[in-house]
Amino acid sequence: MAAHFFATLSQNYIELLEDDEYYDTTIEVGEDPYNDGTLSHIKFPNISPDTFEIILMYIYGGILSFNEQVTSDILKVLVAADELCLQEDNLQMKEVEVWEHVLKWGLAQNPTLIPDPDTWADNDFDTMKNTLQNCLPLIRFYCLSSKEFVQKVRPYKQLLNHQLYEDLVNSYMDPDNEPNENILLPRNVKIDSEIVDLRIVSAISRWIDNKVIDNKFAYIRDLYLPYEFELLLRGSQDGFTPRKFHELCDGKANTITFIKIQGTNEIIGGYNPLKWESSSKWGFARDSFIFSFNDNDIFFKDAIISNVDHSDRAVWFDYLGGPCFGDDIVVYSSNEFANYDESYHQCKHYEKNIRKNGKFAIKDYEIFRIIRK
Repeated sequence: MAAHFFATLSQNYIELLEDDEYYDTTIEVGEDPYNDGTLSHIKFPNISPDTFEIILMYIYGGILSFNEQVTSDILKVLVAADELCLQEDNLQMKEVEVWEHVLKWGLAQNPTLIPDPDTWADNDFDTMKNTLQNCLPLIRFYCLSSKEFVQKVRPYKQLLNHQLYEDLVNSYMDPDNEPNENILLPRNVKIDSEIVDLRIVSAISRWIDNKVIDNKFAYIRDLYLPYEFELLLRGSQDGFTPRKFHELCDGKANTITFIKIQGTNEIIGGYNPLKWESSSKWGFARDSFIFSFNDNDIFFKDAIISNVDHSDRAVWFDYLGGPCFGDDIVVYSSNEFANYDESYHQCKHYEKNIRKNGKFAIKDYEIFRIIRK
């Protein structure tokens, strides 16, 4: 079985992979030690050569190819993708698919068992549990929907550690249940952003649509993604000048600004339903809000979202300014062609402080236009 992706990817990459005339990096896979003194030598003893060959074909040519042992190969590729921190969507799978592949592989190793677990004896579960002991950690059980959990996991509960199963049940039944710090995030948490992931996008989208979160696991189990996020500007790619901001964003309504603050884990920003302008005047908006997240706070315990308090001063338009939300988030420059030289926060026209008052330095910033799907 072979799957082909990235049709527009350079056709020369596969030829480059097969050309051993020049290289300055070696990557060692498997358990046999080897070092020939090249410039850089990287070791991945837990990844087999066959699996790494599949990964290389994908990286260089966008081709995902499996041999006849499809299920076991998929599991090995998933393990390798996690170890190599690959985040491409086509190398990732929904947890229910991973679970089904794990069960399929286990049943293939124990052909005397039939798929219906109601017919299994206790020793059958013990046999299967022993077979799958290295596969079960690959599954992000907390990311399954309640329906998937009931239909796909509960019939096989004897395969799981008792405490894990009880914690899972509690997480579905009690919306106030505190998530465990060791819970793995969803595999497909990805957006065209260098600053945020889909969890933050989901939280912002819920706030725009006034969708209340009544379960602390919603950020991994029930992503709310009714909008496409169209990237308009990225500072690290387009520059940090007012001129570039207005060139790319003026006339665009319903935008989200994300600002990564230098030297911290903070992400701040705001939602502007109006079209950006260069008119040196205030913009009136009742639905605008600002926010702050900590990108190390995977449970959003310290996240703050603050609604506009003075609608007549929700946003400030100025040819010397970037995205300015009231007097609360101000991004300014003394010259429209120069980088921003004045950025600060204060609590004035929005309900709450989203961070300590005062100046901040911008590491990067992105502006997206949201479009309902």
